[in-house]
Amino acid sequence: MTADPADDTRTRILRAALDLFAEHGYQRTSLRQIGERLRLTKTAILYHFPAKENLLAALVEPLLADLERLLDAAQGQPTEQARWTVLEGWVDVILAHRRPLGMLYHDIALVGRGDTYHRLITIAMRANDLIAGPDAGRRERVRAVQAVAACSDPVVFFTDVSDEVLRADMLDGVRRLLTAPPADAAGPPAADPAGTAARRAVPADPALAEASRPDAAPGSEVVTRRRRPGRPRALGREQVEAARRMHAAGTHSVDAIAATLGVSRATVYRHLDEQQ
Repeated sequence: MTADPADDTRTRILRAALDLFAEHGYQRTSLRQIGERLRLTKTAILYHFPAKENLLAALVEPLLADLERLLDAAQGQPTEQARWTVLEGWVDVILAHRRPLGMLYHDIALVGRGDTYHRLITIAMRANDLIAGPDAGRRERVRAVQAVAACSDPVVFFTDVSDEVLRADMLDGVRRLLTAPPADAAGPPAADPAGTAARRAVPADPALAEASRPDAAPGSEVVTRRRRPGRPRALGREQVEAARRMHAAGTHSVDAIAATLGVSRATVYRHLDEQQ
């Protein structure tokens, strides 16, 4: 059967859009560029996709549909079976859509508060409920949310790792997360040999360690104050590389990169400046 010309054009537009998003990033790709690659006018693009956000929604659609089918299959299964049906299936779906997901994962919010956004929220809530199980408490629900992230986010940051290896790593990580004993189940800390606690309390930062010495110069107590809890001030090598890739692609603002990596905007700017 001959393919419908309109459908063929639509498919070509989606493929070209995905290629250009990979090359330049979603935000830096215009409808005009997509049209030029296909030798189509911008009007022809708008006939099939009234706005660029509609292109994004169409590219995300197969991922959402597969996740919905996965959750439908897990619904009604015993709690433990449903939990691992969702987790293992989630990893497989994410890997199957690895290419578009790697570019579009953090841009899905750009589809606005329309049907795609609400479907995404509904999918996430259903997955969290199935993983946490019925009558789950706060801790179980928090871990369920963390488990979904563990089965999704690595695909974005480890683009050079094969599907097979990354799948094994993600499932190993989520099993460790869900089988780890609660923090309050370990009991009170064991008696500490004399001096051990003091040695552990020495700051890792050389400047803080120096100022902590008994013979430190007067006034150095300003440096010895313990760092307030909060977001880390530095990134690991892989995180720095991921931040630079996202920034160079133009797919993420500095705020989005900071939120993704769990650090402050100043930390992101510092590492970006080091590249220059």
